[in-house]
Order: sequence, then C-alpha cells, then structure tokens
Amino acid sequence: MAYTQPHSRFSVVSNSSADHVSTSSGPTSTRFSLPTPSINTTATSQQKSATRTTIYDRPLNKTRTSEVSASAFAFLFSEMIQYTQKRVSGIEDLERRLSTLGYRIGTRYLELMTWRNESVSKTPKREIRFLAALMMIHTQLWRAVFGKPADAIEKSVENDDEYMLIDNDPSITRHISIPRDMSSLSCSALTAGIVEAVLDGLGFPARVTAHSVPTDAYPSRTTILVKFQKEVLEREDALK
Repeated sequence: MAYTQPHSRFSVVSNSSADHVSTSSGPTSTRFSLPTPSINTTATSQQKSATRTTIYDRPLNKTRTSEVSASAFAFLFSEMIQYTQKRVSGIEDLERRLSTLGYRIGTRYLELMTWRNESVSKTPKREIRFLAALMMIHTQLWRAVFGKPADAIEKSVENDDEYMLIDNDPSITRHISIPRDMSSLSCSALTAGIVEAVLDGLGFPARVTAHSVPTDAYPSRTTILVKFQKEVLEREDALK
C-alpha cells in the first residue's frame, strides 16, 4: 500500500525540526555555545599605563609646584604672536586678540586655583573687597603663572577707580624683540587678559590693559592698568 506524500508545508516543518534535533544533538553544534573569555594581562596593563600618561590623569595638587621650560614657553608664545599677527590689521587689533587669548587662560587658571584652595584649606575664603582681590593677583596668581610675585601695586592719583600692577621684568616678554615700527606694541596684553578674567570671575568687573613703561634700570618694565567699573566702587563704599 502506497502512502501519499505529506503536504509540503508540513514536510518543511518536519524537516526543520529534524534538522534542529540533529544539529543540536550533534557534537559540532555551536548555536548555543558561549565564547570562552580570554584575559590578556599584558595588553590590559599596557592599556592602563597608556591612559595614565595624559596630563588629565595627573593629580592637580601634585603639579602645584611644577615648572615649564622657559625655552618651550618662549617658543610657544612666539608662535602665538606670529599666528595672530598674520590675522590682524594693526597693533590695537593684535593686542586685543592677545588679551582674548589671555582671558581664556585666566578663566581656567582661576578655576584651578579655586579647586586647589578648597581641597587644601578647611575654610576656603572668597574675596569680597577688590583690594584683597588685587593682592591675591599680585602674589598668588603672579607666582603661580610667572614663578614670582609682581613688583608693586599702585593707585592712580587722578582716578579712584584705577590701580596698577607693576612688573619690572616680565618673563612673558623676556625673549621678545619688538621692531621699531611696532614700538607701541605691548605683548603683555596676554597678561592683561589673564588679570581681567580673574577679576571678572571673582566678581570685580574691570577693563584691564597693558602698557610698556621702560626705565633706565628696567627697560622691560610693564604696567597692567586696572580700571574698575562703577558698580565695584559702589559696592566697596557700601561695605565700609
């Protein structure tokens, strides 16, 4: 007696089930097998050591007293001036762009100084008087950025809202040679931008500019002129 062939639809299901059983029961099946984990300790250690070589992985407090090569800084600053000089139309524009670059540095450095003070001191203090803020810039900021404090702080005899930070030998321009046709250029505009950013961050908005005031004893003498906004003086009078 001959049997009829099952419907093709059922035959496909039957064949798949059979194939599944035979495949799953066979020794060569890898359908549900999991990969065997392999640990390469050498590659892992090398990867960890590689990720710790960047500056972002260094402890911030341990780099407090670290110094930068003077020749490396002079080369970088020279490249900054040359790059900026090709994209400006005059001396005032060049000083403005240098001040903008300095403002970015000052913003980051104020954040770094604040973090370090809060991590070391149990009672960190925020300056609310502008004279104390100027003294902090004169000593702490100048020493942190340039390796020494500024030489003096003077008050203008003509305007009550003007103060001057004086540096007799600014390290930022120690290796800069200014041509005669650009004698009015003050590369310390970068420093002025740093000071302006710190004052703005502390809540003492001011207009900060750099001026070269050479003398016989100090041919590179530079004055950082700080002109506070009116609101700063009004707040100072209210605190007296």
